[in-house]
Amino acid sequence: MTVVGPSGCGKSTLLRSIAGLEEIDGGDIYIGDRKVNSLPPHKRNVAMVFQSYALYPNLSVFENIAFPLRAIRIPQAEIKQKVEGVATRLGLFHHLSRKPRQLSGGERQRVAIARAIVRNPSSFLMDEPLSNLDAELRRQMRTEIVRLQRQLGVTTLFVTHDQVEAITMSDRITVLKDGKIQQIGRPEEVYRRPANTFVAGFIGSPGMNLIKVSLVPVDGGGRMRLQGSRLDVPVGEAGGLKGEEEVIMGVRPEDFQITDEQDAMLAGRIDLAEYLGSETVLTLRSEAGEFTVKAGDRRSFRLNDMLHVKVPPRNICLYSPKTRDLRGTLHDLMTKSG
Repeated sequence: MTVVGPSGCGKSTLLRSIAGLEEIDGGDIYIGDRKVNSLPPHKRNVAMVFQSYALYPNLSVFENIAFPLRAIRIPQAEIKQKVEGVATRLGLFHHLSRKPRQLSGGERQRVAIARAIVRNPSSFLMDEPLSNLDAELRRQMRTEIVRLQRQLGVTTLFVTHDQVEAITMSDRITVLKDGKIQQIGRPEEVYRRPANTFVAGFIGSPGMNLIKVSLVPVDGGGRMRLQGSRLDVPVGEAGGLKGEEEVIMGVRPEDFQITDEQDAMLAGRIDLAEYLGSETVLTLRSEAGEFTVKAGDRRSFRLNDMLHVKVPPRNICLYSPKTRDLRGTLHDLMTKSG
C-alpha cells in the first residue's frame, strides 16, 4: 500500500502513528488482529525505513544490520546467520566490513532495508526511502523493493510524494490531502477513474486535463459544448445528465486523439511542445482554456499550428462543479441514458 499526497498532507504522521512514534487523538490501530494503541514502538513488531537512512556511521554494515537483533539479545551465531543471509539477498555480503561512508547512496539504502528485514517484522513502514537518490538509482530501487516485498510477503506501507512511485510500485494506493483520504484503490483504478478533481490533477504526469463544459438542448437531446465541440450526448434523468447543466470534463493527455477538422471534438493552437523521445507533450490554447495533449507519433509540431483532437467517451470523466466528485465516465452516463 502506497500513501501518496503533497507535502504536509499527513503521510509521515500516519506512518509514525502506526509505528507508535506519535500519539493518536482518536480511532484504533490494528496490526493484524492485535490492537496496538497503547503499545510502545518496540512492542509493535514493525520495521521502519527512513528517508535519511539513519545508519550508525561508526558501525560496520554488519553491525548496522545486526543492531535490532542485538537489542533483543539474539545469540551471536544466529545473528551471524541472519545478517549474512539478508546481506546476500540484497547484494551486500561483500560490504559487511565497510562503514556507511564507504558506500554509495543506493548501497546505504539497501543496508537500511536489510536492517528492517533481518528482524522478521509483521509489517514494513517506509517513509520516502528513495527521495535522496538520483533518478536512475530510484528506478532500480523501486524494482528491488517490489521484488523483495513479493518474496517476503510482508505487509508494506510505503509513503511517497512521488506519484510515479505510487503508480509503479503499489498493489493499492491511498491518496491523502489535508489529512483526509481522497481515494483508495488499485493503481489503474485511481489513474483511470479519479474520485475527485484533486486526485485527477495530482495523479499523472502531467495530470488530467479539467475543462468546464456546458450541456445545451439540441433537437430534444443534448450537446456537450466546448466552444465549437461536435460531441452529442444523450441526456435525461436516466443518465443523470440534464440540459443547461455545467460539468467538469476530465481527460488524460494521452487519451486525446489527433484527427482532422471534420471529426474534431476540440481544437487549439500549440503554445508549447516538449519533445521527450517516444512522445511529445503539447500545451494547446483554445476557447475552452488551456489543455495538454500527449502525442505518441514522431511527427514534428510547430508553435502556433492548429491541432484538432477527439476523445472516446469511455476516456472522459465527468465531475460535479460543486462537490468536485466523480459522477462517472461519459460512456457510463450515455449508456444509462440510452
